[in-house]
Amino acid sequence: MKIDLKCFATLVEPGTCDFRDSTAYTLADGQTVADLARAAGIAKEDIKIAFVNSRVVALDSVLSDGDRVGFAPAVGGM
Repeated sequence: MKIDLKCFATLVEPGTCDFRDSTAYTLADGQTVADLARAAGIAKEDIKIAFVNSRVVALDSVLSDGDRVGFAPAVGGM
C-alpha cells in the first residue's frame, strides 16, 4: 500500500521526510504508524504527535492504502 508522509520541525529530513512535499512510502497491508516511522528512519521516541488524514492517532494505528501521515516532534513546551 502507498502512504504519503510529511514531517515537521526537527523531524524534517530532505529526501526522507519533508514538510513541503510528502514522501511516498510503500508498506505491506496491516502495517502501523510505528512501522512507517521505522521505514523513514525516525525513532518513535522523537514523535510527539502522529496524524493520519488530519486526525491525531496512536503509533500502533494500522494504516490503509492512500493514507496521508504527518509526524511532529515535541517543541516549545509540548
